[in-house]
Amino acid sequence: MTEPTRTEPQGFEPFERAAPSRSGAKNDPTQQPGWERATLEKLAFASLREQQATRRWKTFVRLSWLAFFIFLIWLAVSRGTPATAKTTAHTAVVEIKGEIANGADASAEFVVAAMKTAFEDEGAKGVVLLINSPGGSPVQAGIINDEIRRLRAKHGKPVYAVVEETCASAAYYIAAAADKVFVDKASIVGSIGVLMDGFGFTGLMEKVGVERRLLTAGENKGFLDPFSPMSDAQRAHAQQMLEQIHAQFIDVVKKGRGDRLKTATPGLFSGLFWSGQQAVDLGLADQLGNVDFVAREVIKAEDVIDYTRRDNVAEKLAKKFGAALGDASVRAMRSVPALR
Repeated sequence: MTEPTRTEPQGFEPFERAAPSRSGAKNDPTQQPGWERATLEKLAFASLREQQATRRWKTFVRLSWLAFFIFLIWLAVSRGTPATAKTTAHTAVVEIKGEIANGADASAEFVVAAMKTAFEDEGAKGVVLLINSPGGSPVQAGIINDEIRRLRAKHGKPVYAVVEETCASAAYYIAAAADKVFVDKASIVGSIGVLMDGFGFTGLMEKVGVERRLLTAGENKGFLDPFSPMSDAQRAHAQQMLEQIHAQFIDVVKKGRGDRLKTATPGLFSGLFWSGQQAVDLGLADQLGNVDFVAREVIKAEDVIDYTRRDNVAEKLAKKFGAALGDASVRAMRSVPALR
């Protein structure tokens, strides 16, 4: 009996299990001997490199912060220290720029400290107050004015005010204490007056139907509240106070300028301001000149050294990220306007 012939279906090749080729085994890492160990070593080295990179970055950050704090400490220690020997003859300059207010660069704290350092320096032959300010607090200006007179009498050194763009209101209150005032012909000088400004919203509140609920102990405690009406008696009281401070301002100017002041000039103490050339004619200033002119021709010490004290970097950062924001909020919300 013959065995039946086995035929394959048409269109199909005989199927045979192919053995893995040598080239495939060569390319497959799992077919290599010891591949598990090699893989673990690679993972271990990669983890080690990552840890080393992390440690290096942390070390860099810590060293950077350390260098930053050392720099801040150096600035704090070196702030206000003039870069000159005490035996070298020079002209000391103290800047009074911007608003004259507590906490500002032109505060009495900073200006007085700078002036003390300048007067105590044996090499300083004279002190120049370089002024560029629209004014500010009469209290801060009064403190600086008093210190100018005291330090000049104690050390016997001349004090000169040099005006750049503006010397108005409280800034002129300070300049009046100087031996001489030098200006540019286009400077703005004067504004001998006092003001108290604010806003009143009582009419608007009535229109929109808003009721103000302010509780005070004392009938005049909230008379400068912008949401409450001001009586005639309260207005008269505030005006009397302003006039008293104005009289103090006028008295300081008259004592400082003496016979040079043309007191008969209409509006001299009314809050008006004049150009530098007009200020010279009115006796508010003595002559035209800048810092270099005063150092060279008046004090006779051409080297100019700046003694101005300013916020260091740490203080500026603190004000920028914290104190300045809080101060702005307080100023916006306070009910008692500042005197200027």
